[in-house]
Amino acid sequence: MRAAYIDNTEQWMEEFKFSVDVKVRFSETDMYGHLNNTVPFTYFEMARIEYLKSLGLMTDWTSPNSETIPVVADLQCDFLQQVFFDEQLRIFVKAAKIGASSVDVHYLAKNEKNLPVFTGRGTIVQINRQTGKAQAWSEQTKQLMQTK
Repeated sequence: MRAAYIDNTEQWMEEFKFSVDVKVRFSETDMYGHLNNTVPFTYFEMARIEYLKSLGLMTDWTSPNSETIPVVADLQCDFLQQVFFDEQLRIFVKAAKIGASSVDVHYLAKNEKNLPVFTGRGTIVQINRQTGKAQAWSEQTKQLMQTK
């Protein structure tokens, strides 16, 4: 793989523990049947939300009383192979690097043959809902992200 955020491909792939499955819908393809190049970002969002829900963080963030919310600061995708209508994909997610108030989230999509088809990464920042300023993760949240 040629992505700058991947040092050792085999080790990087082995570190993923969480995944969700998705089937490529017809509406997500172009006139040639290829997956539209904007769709992986939707898959990343779905997988990221399921990952954060599995950590119990979405319940807190979606509560009207929550002081903090997550925002996506950047997002990128690197395409490795063509993906077509009706393919079954598994989207993997992990917290690669946890900062004071941010986390670098990595993504890996594999097809039914267990081959990588695209990868990605993005930064999520936790901000204070009232001030819009970055707010540090709690130690408990950091622990959760490191274990799953």
